[in-house]
Amino acid sequence: MKRYLGYIVIGIVSLTTIASCSVVTKAIKSGNPQYAYEQALDLYEQEKWGQASDLFEACRHIYVGSPREDSLSFYNARCKFKERKWEEASMLLDDYRRKFGRSPFIEDAEGMYAYCFYRMSPGPERDQSITTQAIIAITEFMSRYPESENLGEYNKMLDDLSARLQEKSYLNAYTYYKIGRYKSAIVAFKNAIKRYPDSPRSEEMMYYTTVSAYRLAANSVESKQLDRYLAMLDHYYSFLSEYPESKYLKELERMARDARNFIDKNRSTEEGI
Repeated sequence: MKRYLGYIVIGIVSLTTIASCSVVTKAIKSGNPQYAYEQALDLYEQEKWGQASDLFEACRHIYVGSPREDSLSFYNARCKFKERKWEEASMLLDDYRRKFGRSPFIEDAEGMYAYCFYRMSPGPERDQSITTQAIIAITEFMSRYPESENLGEYNKMLDDLSARLQEKSYLNAYTYYKIGRYKSAIVAFKNAIKRYPDSPRSEEMMYYTTVSAYRLAANSVESKQLDRYLAMLDHYYSFLSEYPESKYLKELERMARDARNFIDKNRSTEEGI
């Protein structure tokens, strides 16, 4: 019985889909833009975004330059937005906000435009160019519409995007550390700490900066080791000042001891000479 009920449900869904497609085909073939537009609005109200968009696209060129172009363009872009076609929606919305800056839909359009970039922003492992674009778009929206009822949500988005940039900055520096490019790692970690002083990764980044400085000194030619061990101690004392109870302290103390021993030995040798 359950199997037959399932077939009935599938049949109903299929018939509904066919009917919707039939409406789209009929409206397009009618050659009547008014009828097509009305059918598109009806599908839009039914939240049949794909079919509605097909009809809006079909009659869009008829209404270029007319008062109806504004609403048609907005509804079409919103259909793509509702279908989660973020890239396509963002292009339509960008075009819309440039053409219809005084439209009653403009706040919604710019809000959706910013949200599209938020949804397109990738994880921190990947390139963050779109994340930067998303931050710009959201910041611009919040600046233009300070009374928007959605400001709280957009603030959360900004926090999330900022966290991705922070993590990306950490991962870039950590990659240098993992492949043994300690000089580059030190520069990258210091830049990340300077740019994101409140990052939850701050302790880790200062730790890896100190370890990188130690390993750089240990692997350097003899003529550079003294200066580099001295630099390592500077990083160590900065870390100690910031995180006196850190779980990394025991390990770093051993490295600092090695650095001090090397420095004392070499200074004694220089004084003997």
